Amino acid sequence: MPIDLAPHHQQLTDDGYTIVENAIEPELVDALLEDVAHLEAELDRRPADNRFEGNRTTRTYNLLAYGEIWQKVPPHPVVLKLIEGVLGPQCLVSSLASISLAPGETAQVIHADDQIQPLAKPHIATVCNSMWALTDFTEANGATRLVPGSHRWQNPDYFAGDMNVATIPAEMSKGSVLVWHGSTWHGGGANMTSDEVRVGIAMNYCAGFIRQQENQQLGIPSDVMAGFSPELRQLCGLGMYRGLTGNIEKRSPAEMLYGDPPETQLWDAEPITTNT
Repeated sequence: MPIDLAPHHQQLTDDGYTIVENAIEPELVDALLEDVAHLEAELDRRPADNRFEGNRTTRTYNLLAYGEIWQKVPPHPVVLKLIEGVLGPQCLVSSLASISLAPGETAQVIHADDQIQPLAKPHIATVCNSMWALTDFTEANGATRLVPGSHRWQNPDYFAGDMNVATIPAEMSKGSVLVWHGSTWHGGGANMTSDEVRVGIAMNYCAGFIRQQENQQLGIPSDVMAGFSPELRQLCGLGMYRGLTGNIEKRSPAEMLYGDPPETQLWDAEPITTNT
């Protein structure tokens, strides 16, 4: 039965986040979890050992470069519909990374994903992100912590100490997805009392007019990009935003490099009227 996303769209508007239980197919979740472990071993990933990324948290970035299984993540229909409800159509893949939060990890500093943008808040959404639960997320094992409604706060000072604000844990079962507005305060929880590794996929998006966190065009080898679907190449930023931004001689990079269908240039799509 299709998931009714209407209440989730409303919660994103009201609270700045939503959790969709059992949103991802179990076989896909298991395959992703297996590949995370494979990549961590093959690439010898270790904790970054800093306050933000964690001292006992292993992260693997730029996942679209590492196998076809990851091509199924950005265009997932349940997640993408929610993201587009916040950012509008023609949003982009900003980054795609795995996060394995091991026992002994302390809580991450509370932050917002759009905080480096010099824009007065609240503002139109520029970022909207998601966390895929590849294992159960519990308060004990470090479920993401959220400050509901903080996406509507005016000009918060993100750099005032440790942000001593009340948070709630985004507890969810394996296969569920947390989606949050880029202005919503949040942070990884502490995994101090469990013996479980909390594994999630951070699938992050930005509006089509925003520069992406990871450079998808150069970070993904051209032969790998050639195997992507046209929809995924659009999500990676090889199309044009509203038929204009990102064009090359009025054509999209996807058309020029991979023969994707041509896009209508803005000035050809919208009649321009002038006073005479």
